[in-house]
Amino acid sequence: MEPRTALIVLVHLALLVVAARLVVIDVRTHRLPDRIVLPTLAALLALIAIDALATHDTAPLLRAGGGLVMLGGFYAVLRLLSRNGMGGGDVKLAAVIGLLLGWHGWQALAIGAAAAFVLGAVHAGVLLLLRRADRRTRIAFGPWMIAGAVLGILVA
Repeated sequence: MEPRTALIVLVHLALLVVAARLVVIDVRTHRLPDRIVLPTLAALLALIAIDALATHDTAPLLRAGGGLVMLGGFYAVLRLLSRNGMGGGDVKLAAVIGLLLGWHGWQALAIGAAAAFVLGAVHAGVLLLLRRADRRTRIAFGPWMIAGAVLGILVA
């Protein structure tokens, strides 16, 4: 395995560890802590910039920046419109996910972003059908964002 590929695999494994921690925290507390999300964002920005310098290819870096702005911005608008629905942690996590998925490509970004909402809606629908939730029940969305991101990377 070439060094760049090995590094990419290691970074993704580290991201899976961070993601697993965030899923547990969000399910338990309905929070996505800045002390985890923001350093992850900073580290990914640095790694993607280093990758662009090392490969002499800025297209993935530009796509990653576009993904960060698009997905982070979309979630920020949702937060403004939903008042109590979408939290600030979701917006920051969306920026991280948008950055990563954008780096992987536009298809990964589209699939990952859409999958989060589909998976979250199916989960909520099942809870409603089973009468384990009603329309006012708070449901952690971070796990579905992370699952959608994983699907986006795997499918694209």
